[in-house]
Amino acid sequence: MKFNVPSKTLQTQLTAVSKVINSKNALTILDNFLLSLQGDTLSITGSDSENTMIATIQVFDAEGEGLIAINAKRLLDVLKEVPGQPLTFVINDETKEVDIRFLNGHFNFMGIDGNEFPRKDESTEEKQTFSIPAAVVRKGLETTLFAVGTEAIRPIMTGVYWDICPMPENAAEGAEALPGITFVASDTHKLVRYINTESNPGLTASFIMPPKPAAILRALIAKEDGEIKVEMDSSSATFSIEGCSLSCRFIKGRYPNYNRVIPENNPFELTIDRISLLTAMRRVALFANTASSLVRLNIRQGEILLAAQDLDYSTSAEERLECDYQGNVMTIGFNATYMIEVLNNLQADTVVIRLSDPARPGIVLPLVQLEGEDVLMLLMPMQVMDY
Repeated sequence: MKFNVPSKTLQTQLTAVSKVINSKNALTILDNFLLSLQGDTLSITGSDSENTMIATIQVFDAEGEGLIAINAKRLLDVLKEVPGQPLTFVINDETKEVDIRFLNGHFNFMGIDGNEFPRKDESTEEKQTFSIPAAVVRKGLETTLFAVGTEAIRPIMTGVYWDICPMPENAAEGAEALPGITFVASDTHKLVRYINTESNPGLTASFIMPPKPAAILRALIAKEDGEIKVEMDSSSATFSIEGCSLSCRFIKGRYPNYNRVIPENNPFELTIDRISLLTAMRRVALFANTASSLVRLNIRQGEILLAAQDLDYSTSAEERLECDYQGNVMTIGFNATYMIEVLNNLQADTVVIRLSDPARPGIVLPLVQLEGEDVLMLLMPMQVMDY
């Protein structure tokens, strides 16, 4: 088999597919890209056995058809050294010898029979198919991914939960989720919920997407403005955009009822400039106890005092900020690391923090929600000791 392809075009697709491949694989064949030539279309497959990504590109002067597995690192290293050049791939179908010819030379090495590459298991289960704007998925994943858990003992909390509910005219009776698509992530210390009410897939579905394919999908659609086609069954889904598809298995288990965790009545509201609070939190956190990262917020009408202390090293810090606060005088503690993450991932100039008492969660919201969106971030408080 033989074909010509621009090195830049091939490198772009290989780099995207390589994100699926693990640095260490139980099956050595998964260290490779699978290249499949059919007509003038070259398909590039990468897999870690749980997730599979396929990208397609058009090639020129194609001769023959077939499969070949080529070591991913070697092929990427080769393309880095011949940027911006047309390449000719000549592959011996019998010996699996690969010859890559460029302007003033060639590379020669051995590939592997592509038939050894594991095939994706095809489910006999009936699939659900729907389309969703790439911008909605991108915003949902960007807003929630930072909040996923990392503890293996709670696998269901390590992914992003997709909760899809039809619009009111088609909604199932008694459905708890808001109409549209909801993305949720939580590590039990913080919870993030992003709702988009303008997208209507027209079905009811939910699944927990692992963090690796979620991050890959977010990067894949970073500049996409079209529609993503989603084909799913009870255990996996395939996300397809023009020229590329990503398949992943879901995390098994039932996601907790996230709406029950969110307090319905936090009557005290603190309104403050997000950047001012973020930068002050960063400065004060430098002197917080390294084990707890506790920062106290002493809140009263018109001002908030951030304070941290590390008794082990006899260090402390305080910073006072102006704010608009409607509520009782309160002292509440938060983990500075989590608060900084929340403020970093809220795309708003001004934020509202809703509180009720020092022992109950605080809710952080943008002062102005964008049309068709509802962003909410919840942060668990920490016990505050008098000092």
